[in-house]
Amino acid sequence: MASSAPVRAAALARDTKETSIQIALSIDGGPLPKDADPRLHDITSPHASQSSPSQVIAINTGIGFLDHMLHALAKHAGWSMALNCKGDTYIDDHHTAEDCCIAIGDAFAKALGSLTGVARFGYAYCPLDEALSRAVVDLSNRPYSVVDLGLKREFLGKLSTEMIPHCLQSFAQAARVTLHVDCLRGDNDHHRAESAFKALAVAIRMATTRVAGKEGEVPSTKGTLSA
Repeated sequence: MASSAPVRAAALARDTKETSIQIALSIDGGPLPKDADPRLHDITSPHASQSSPSQVIAINTGIGFLDHMLHALAKHAGWSMALNCKGDTYIDDHHTAEDCCIAIGDAFAKALGSLTGVARFGYAYCPLDEALSRAVVDLSNRPYSVVDLGLKREFLGKLSTEMIPHCLQSFAQAARVTLHVDCLRGDNDHHRAESAFKALAVAIRMATTRVAGKEGEVPSTKGTLSA
């Protein structure tokens, strides 16, 4: 029997003088939303694209390491996501990295819709070899972030490491969630960053899980999560 639960998906475009972004996101995987921008069907990114019966992922930000992190986020959160960005990387990586994560947060909030019937809280520990990260998420509608990854290198690929925590902060603000992400140990900055994104993904997946028997209920003692 087909599920009667509403589809949690959104497509949007975000255009400024600094970046032009198209994104389509489905929280529960499956096909991309039908109103996805046609440009998203033309993404060619062999290192950050995959398609399976459960997920479609295609990401091209123009910054390879950012593609890699967002691919990990979508994959382990269980999302289907296509994202295309043309940004002013001739200046530096800041606008592209920040705006892509704002766009993901906007799409996530739009796709999630009413905060009823979901677990609301999520947490996860994810290792990558010697690195171990912890993420804790609250779909609070109260944007706040605390991120401590302990990165030491100046760049990972062409993404400045100072932008990695800022990407998570930008997502939290746009998605209107509270998140705490910490890398607890690790020697390799690539491993530290990737384990953090994977931990966040698994925590988000837990937080957005629909709870059987709680349909229509707001997971808050206030009776609302709208403010």
